This record gives sequence, C-alpha cells and structure tokens, in this order.
Amino acid sequence: MNRLLALLILTALAGCASTPPASPTSPPAPNKPQPAPDTIAKHKSGGGYYLDDGPGDNPPANLGEIPDAIPKIEPLHKYANRPYVALGHEYTPATACAPYEEKGMASWYGRRFNGKRTASGERYDMYAMTAAHPTLPIPSYARVTSLTNGKSVIVRINDRGPFHSSRVIDLSYTAAYKLGIVQGGSGKVEVTAITPEEISRGRDVEPTATGIFLQLGSFGSRDNAEKLLAQASTKLNKSSAALVILNNTERYRVALGPYNDDDSAKSAAREIETRMNLKPVRVVLK
Repeated sequence: MNRLLALLILTALAGCASTPPASPTSPPAPNKPQPAPDTIAKHKSGGGYYLDDGPGDNPPANLGEIPDAIPKIEPLHKYANRPYVALGHEYTPATACAPYEEKGMASWYGRRFNGKRTASGERYDMYAMTAAHPTLPIPSYARVTSLTNGKSVIVRINDRGPFHSSRVIDLSYTAAYKLGIVQGGSGKVEVTAITPEEISRGRDVEPTATGIFLQLGSFGSRDNAEKLLAQASTKLNKSSAALVILNNTERYRVALGPYNDDDSAKSAAREIETRMNLKPVRVVLK
C-alpha cells in the first residue's frame, strides 16, 4: 500500500530563494576530490565506493534509527550553485528549486571525507542524512528510493559529486546504510527532488480532517514532533493513511490517519506496535 505523507502545521515558511545565474568565470572548486577510475574499490567488503574509504571505527549503534532529513525551505547558497568544471567536465547547477527525477547508480562516501568541507562550506558528517549531487541546488532536499528493495530515504543536498558518468548521486554512509547499499558500494536508485511547493503544501495547511487518528506522540516543541515524524516516515512505509502533525491544540501531535472505521485503525495500530515498538493512542476528531 502506498502512503501519502503530509506535515500539517500552521506556521508559514519563507519561500525557497532562487539564485541568479552566475558567470562561469568564477566557479567554486569542488571540495570533495574524486578518484580516477583505477582507484575505485573493487571489492564489496572494503567499505565504500572509493578506495580506502569505509565506515568509521565507532559508528553509532542505531544507524537504522537515525531520522531522515526534514525538508524545509532554505535560501540557496551564494556560491555553491555557480557553473564549475570537475575532471574536465562542465556542470551547471540549477539556480532554483524545481521538479527533478533521475534514475541511476548511487554510491556513498564515508570516513575518507568525514569532517572535510563540502561544497556548501559545511563539514561532511558521514552519519547525517545528506548527499552530494552534481547539479541539484545547494541546499535542497531529495527522496532517494532503492530500485532493488523499495527502501526510501530523504536527504539534504549539501555537496557536489559524483563526477562519474555511471553514477547520479553520492550518499552519506548512513543514507546508504538505510537504503541497504553499503556492502555493495553502490545501488540502483531513483532520485526525486522535493520542491518548495511540496514542502509548503504539507506544512502550511491547518488541519480540518475528521475521523479516527492514531497518535504516536505529543510535544510542546515542533522540532521534536518533526523528529518523530521523520522516524515514523521511514518505519511505517506500508501505511495507506497520512502521517501528519496535528497543530489544532497547544501541542504538536504526531498522528496517523484519518481512518474511516475501527477495523482499519486497529490493523494500523498493530503495525505501529510491531514496527515502532510503541502503542499509539486512539484520537477521534469531529
């Protein structure tokens, strides 16, 4: 079953700023070095796609529990979206957030680059839900779906790469782990950009739905509610109901629904208990 995801909160967010096209005479130098073809790792047990790369010495014990990136509307980077040249090829990044879909091979990068500057100027964190893309705006968000196992994650684009014709995106170690492509070093995926319109449509609508909801948690902080929502988005990947944040009280309530009848709600509650190890609270909105 497919699930429609929606984040319903009252606070409006600023628009995703676009950056004017910049002259190609001053391209930013890519911060993540790319290996020549003969440096690509040739064995699955060696870790990442790059030679001498791999997981850290002490990875978090709960890698699979790390929540996806939470899409939000951010101004685009002043310099990271200028045209540039890498390994003899010219790239022209998008200067506005727009619909984008692409299928191809994803790889990942880990300890070899951990802590180094990304194209955005941020330090690369191999345990964060980020990714590098040759032309998607920085920063922006994308959903990456494995075409092998159907697993899906949301990542924040904050770096440039991969500069290789056979690959379309470089994932952080955690993103690759959650997609199940760490051991192979790469995997076939679909990359779908998350547009500002999608973010705004999900976040800025006051909830008016009625029916039966299953409440997963209640928070005084929107940030904490969104963290739980991100975790639920990953774990409840077979639900047909919408995963929402109800903000029609003084608290932010993460819930699944609405359900038309008790039988549907009870079936979903069992799935939530199994997948998330928590017992949801039945809430009826009229």
